[in-house]
Amino acid sequence: MNDFDYLGEKAVYLDAACQSLRPRPVVEALERYYFEHNSCGERVKYPWGEQTDELVEATRKKVLKLLKLKSKDYFVSFTLNTTYGINLILNELDETVVKRVITSDIEHNSPFLATMAMSKRLGIPRIVLKRNEDGSLPLAGKLVEVARGNYGDEELDFAQAAVVVNCAANFDGRRLANLTELVKKVHKAGGLVIIDAAQAMAHYHEMLEKTEVDVICFSAHKMYAPSLGVIVARRDLLPKLKQNFIGGGMVDDVFLDRYLLSAEANREHVHTIFEAGLQAWGEICALGAAIEWLEDRSKADRKRLEVCTRELDEFLRSNPKVKMVGQEPNPTMSFYVEGLDSHLLGSALGKEGIMARTGYFCAHYYLDKVMQYPPLIRFSLSYATRESDIERVKKAMGKI
Repeated sequence: MNDFDYLGEKAVYLDAACQSLRPRPVVEALERYYFEHNSCGERVKYPWGEQTDELVEATRKKVLKLLKLKSKDYFVSFTLNTTYGINLILNELDETVVKRVITSDIEHNSPFLATMAMSKRLGIPRIVLKRNEDGSLPLAGKLVEVARGNYGDEELDFAQAAVVVNCAANFDGRRLANLTELVKKVHKAGGLVIIDAAQAMAHYHEMLEKTEVDVICFSAHKMYAPSLGVIVARRDLLPKLKQNFIGGGMVDDVFLDRYLLSAEANREHVHTIFEAGLQAWGEICALGAAIEWLEDRSKADRKRLEVCTRELDEFLRSNPKVKMVGQEPNPTMSFYVEGLDSHLLGSALGKEGIMARTGYFCAHYYLDKVMQYPPLIRFSLSYATRESDIERVKKAMGKI
């Protein structure tokens, strides 16, 4: 059965980088929660709650299994989205642990703005590195050569640095090619690595397998699951946190002027350190179904996505008026057409049933200020993309 059979023949959805369509098994998993065991997790002892607890715990294990990480080293917490997770981590880090914060120029506003806020709040330097065309980060050199800004000619230093970068860009999919080397270099200097994996988890989660990064933040709704945020963090991060966002679901006991954190009282409850209040239990259960669905994708599914990506990329690059961002074919592709406003193009495509994003995709600094592109249009493909969709796009683009 086609898991996206609800998508009509005339509807072409090319906005998966914003949020992916959900396959039927994922939607059905969410329905089962609401219809069969709608209950609060980690709070109740009746059968519905026990079933919810089992599925939520299973999802935590599935996340770690997907990334080939061990539960003795990492734990999984659930939040609202990637932006929330990154801000939460940066706000909880003890100020004595971080002496500088480092990000890059191709970041989504999530880490770009959060690192800016952290720098101002703690009064520490913020360094914006220039990413290479292959997505790698410079790991050495003078700041005047490897970073954007007025830093002088001092050497790049990762000592006690919080390095917050993506492992896949949201406008052209370029990946962090030297992730392993980055982690080794930063850890050797006593720093932390926090990865924005929002654009990697759907199709490139393999690049994070057995990683030793300190924190991975991603959004389930970009990997065929309901709207949800996920934090995967090293257990040894806890001593480096200063708890200032706290509430129900995080404590084992409360007195007049003190409390006992569940994460401190019970190693099995360490995930509660980032889970204040009631969680999105149904969405968490459905994330488990989405991970299973992703793991079941056949070679044919992957090949179809690859073929559709290559065909659309070649079509766009074949027109001299189309200016692509990035050098390599990727399911996430951005471009503009000379002499044609991208917003008008997006609207015209929409009238043809083709759904695509226009603008700067929350990467304003790099796309607008650094590269000085006009507003762009982004096609982001997924496992829901059909060969007929590509033909529809080619026909509509030619018509427009």
